[in-house]
Amino acid sequence: MTPATLLAAGLAAEQKSADVTDWAARIGWVVGLALFIALVYWLMREGWKWRGTLQGDLPELPSAPDDPGPARLSMSGRYHGSTTAGQWLDRIVAHGLGTRSRVELTLTDAGLDVVRPGAADFFVPAAQLREARLDKGIAGKVLTEGGLLVVTWAHGERLIDSGFRSDRAAEHNEWVDVINSMIKNNSTEGAER
Repeated sequence: MTPATLLAAGLAAEQKSADVTDWAARIGWVVGLALFIALVYWLMREGWKWRGTLQGDLPELPSAPDDPGPARLSMSGRYHGSTTAGQWLDRIVAHGLGTRSRVELTLTDAGLDVVRPGAADFFVPAAQLREARLDKGIAGKVLTEGGLLVVTWAHGERLIDSGFRSDRAAEHNEWVDVINSMIKNNSTEGAER
């Protein structure tokens, strides 16, 4: 035998086949990971329900009057949620206020009508409106500066910030101006009485 043949025979003898996959261990890890993910999801769901229970003192949301009057402004876009006023991370989930959805907003002299397909609609009477401003974020949603229309309103004993984003963000400034002028006019009319 030549040295090259001996070397090839030696290398062939040293080669080993690949280890066989331990399927039982692999399946165990996959099942364990799936159970862990399910546990985390269940804990998040329970936390959401617990938050709703803690906010159970929030009264039912008002519905729109039969004849709210002519629309001053209307907008379609996204509803990003509601928080306790001034605390942009304290999400309110009671009565479906924590559910993100598409939205059709209509502002009339009677108030702000919030129509949400697939979620609970609500109405904010004009007397309950407190402020409108442009902001950059609300619980779980951060945008560029001024990218979010935030309407502050009173409901029961609580002030609530609700965040909206129009399909055409240029509309936000007009909404802020009109809502704040409505609030100013309502407060001056109330002072005159």
